[in-house]
Amino acid sequence: MSSSKSHSRGAVLVLLSGLALAAPAFAAYDAPPENLLKVLKAPPPPTPSVDPTGQRILLTTSQTYPSIERVARPYLKLAGVRLEPANRSRHDTRAGYGIPACVAEFALVDVASGKQTPVALPEGACPGAAQWSPDGRQFAFQNVTATAVELWLGDAATGRVHKVPGLALNPIFDAAVQWLDGSKTLLVKKVPDNQGAPPASDAAGIGPNIQQSLGGQGESSTYEARDLLTSAHDEALFAWYGSSQLAVVDAASGSVRNVGQPAIYTDVNGAPDGVHVLVEAIKPPYAHTVTYQRFPHDVAVLDVAGGTSKLIASLPLADRVPVHGVPEGPVNFDWRATAPATLVWSEALDKGDWKVEVPHRDKVMSWKAPFSGKPSEIGRTRQRFVGYAWSPQPSMAFQYEMDENRHWQTVRIVDVDKRGDEGRVLWDMSSDELYKDPGNFVYRRLPNGASVVRMDGDAVFLRGQGASPKGDRPFLDKLELSSLKSERLFRSGEDDYDQFLAFSSTPGAFLTWRQSLLDPPNAFVRTLGERKADAAEGEPRYAFTGTQLTQVADPTPEVRQIKKRLVTYKRADGLDLSFTLYTPPGWKEGERLPAILYAYPADFASSEQAGQVSGSQYTFTRLPYYRLMLLAGYAIIDNASFPIVGDPKTAYDTYLEQLEADAKAAVDKAVELGVVDRNRIGVTGHSHGALMTANLVAHTDLFKAGVATSGSYNKTLTPFGFQNERRSVWEAPEVYRKASPFFFADKIKLPLLLVHGDDDANPGTEPVQSVKLFQAIRGNGGTTRLVMLPHEPHWYTALESNEQVVYEMLNWFDTYVKNAPAQK
Repeated sequence: MSSSKSHSRGAVLVLLSGLALAAPAFAAYDAPPENLLKVLKAPPPPTPSVDPTGQRILLTTSQTYPSIERVARPYLKLAGVRLEPANRSRHDTRAGYGIPACVAEFALVDVASGKQTPVALPEGACPGAAQWSPDGRQFAFQNVTATAVELWLGDAATGRVHKVPGLALNPIFDAAVQWLDGSKTLLVKKVPDNQGAPPASDAAGIGPNIQQSLGGQGESSTYEARDLLTSAHDEALFAWYGSSQLAVVDAASGSVRNVGQPAIYTDVNGAPDGVHVLVEAIKPPYAHTVTYQRFPHDVAVLDVAGGTSKLIASLPLADRVPVHGVPEGPVNFDWRATAPATLVWSEALDKGDWKVEVPHRDKVMSWKAPFSGKPSEIGRTRQRFVGYAWSPQPSMAFQYEMDENRHWQTVRIVDVDKRGDEGRVLWDMSSDELYKDPGNFVYRRLPNGASVVRMDGDAVFLRGQGASPKGDRPFLDKLELSSLKSERLFRSGEDDYDQFLAFSSTPGAFLTWRQSLLDPPNAFVRTLGERKADAAEGEPRYAFTGTQLTQVADPTPEVRQIKKRLVTYKRADGLDLSFTLYTPPGWKEGERLPAILYAYPADFASSEQAGQVSGSQYTFTRLPYYRLMLLAGYAIIDNASFPIVGDPKTAYDTYLEQLEADAKAAVDKAVELGVVDRNRIGVTGHSHGALMTANLVAHTDLFKAGVATSGSYNKTLTPFGFQNERRSVWEAPEVYRKASPFFFADKIKLPLLLVHGDDDANPGTEPVQSVKLFQAIRGNGGTTRLVMLPHEPHWYTALESNEQVVYEMLNWFDTYVKNAPAQK
């Protein structure tokens, strides 16, 4: 296969089994053929954001891929965050899995007229996502430059934007910008004034990194050990870069007023009254064993008018939190949606441990401004308290509880002003349930900025994905709380995918985001018409009309030649499964194709939910890296169901057996359809899907080769649980061993390509996982190749890195799958 070379600005470490010498450690990046490259670089569809009034839509188009120079910028690893010191911007997304994308384009769409207004963004910088003001007249966004993170404001009517002068934000712990006091002001975290230079490092400060444990009870999940502090200098850098000054910005004048004193503020949440602000501030000592979320911290309420502060709780280091559990003490802080300012939170009654049997897991507390006296207990929950969805009625809320042991969720309608009110059960069902999922509440913004459940008299509105045995059909329902009976207002058609976005400012009208196999996503205005007397079960009770509002073009018309269909089938034990089958351009019925199976195993407590179909065959086809193989003549068995079913306490006892059964069922069905050549099938997956890939290559003969990206192959290196497995390796050593292809490297004789970002921050998939599996396979005489992508996190970001991955995958599958002997 011929290939073109992209401009080389980094290094790809490539090791080939059986070669005397490794390839150069600083070789040029490779690129796939031009027809794949063109689609890889195509811009993604925009993301719509409707303003709180329903009058305008902001379309946000993200940058496709940044350059390797952007990804390779120097950064600091500080207790679970990655910070670029030159401008104090975040170098990572939440959990460190990726690198923040820059906005390439904003466009405002007027719902009434359809007029689209482009927004002139700052040049040579990196804008972020926008936040609407509660009144919908303005939007705010952060903009990363070479030396600072700026605050910009935009006018919704004209699309003009301007920078708030003299303000440098500090977004290290997120929550750097939020609207306060309705739409008049913004609360920001800024770089402290006159902070001086950061702490310098010198030889005198170099010393050993010492950690210790002096006994104690409890667990400490391996997944908390990400980019930890390692020295006194790290601690000093953490305190210096982490410190921020709270300030109030006047949206009209741009004036900035400092509030309170600088501190290491993490969470900052303004109350609906525009005066009280909940702040959480980290304090020393800073641990070297967990990320900043577990550090000691104070929770207080700051009065932004008077500058006074009231301590709510002082919480110690939480380095012994049970796996899948919560820390002891106050957590889940939130404001009630209506004045006066009232804070609510929960406290565990089971030491935060799911394994402890207690009549109630949590108690819910409340404290009203001015926070004199003591907080009061609202009530207790049988299962873990998740939070409230507030209604516009001051005392009514929807209380969410979760039973992690059963994968079960309960929602109650409660009176938060009536102590101990157990309320009325609204939903009580498996959290894995798709077919009977009632959907999620539709919210609206109050003038004070608080979000509440949208109500019409006694009714609420619900939006959902509408899963069914034939695929997803999103819907909008209206539910009467008095009778708990719902009425379907809208449902996507049977040959498209149409999602409810928001209600329009026009009575009776709402907005949807529609796409189909041939049509890119676009906004539509829908208006309900006459009530239908003969609507079938699950179908909308009203006729409706629609008008297309936006005109998003198709960036890759050649991809429309690809066909796809939803396929359902059964596992050997009778469990219902599904996948989406893609066939390449030019394929004719009856022609058997080389194929690639992609999947990501999912955990289920019940087989009833595990077999439910999700996804739709009618979405606008886009091609992530592995689907680009379609343009090289492969069929793709995509998102194949790979459920691991059983009691969460023991499900992984049969992990390997279920994995093999899932794979066999998918392969047999694809072959039965007459599309796939059984002798030419490859398998690929990312992260937990990479573990699946390596295990299938090691334990089955269903595939000719595998490509595993950013996986975890020795589960003993994550000894305190993985995925839904809660037992430690000392409690279930055989479970960990059987799930780990590293221990079966001598059985991996099929070709396995391993790809990994060499800066992966996910503690479950550290780069050493791929390095050690490669060494094990190579040492046992297997066929393997290791590609380490410089500067890349868990999800590959740079254009050059993604080009290399596609190039490697295509070469690997062409060599070991496509050119294998075809089925006769």
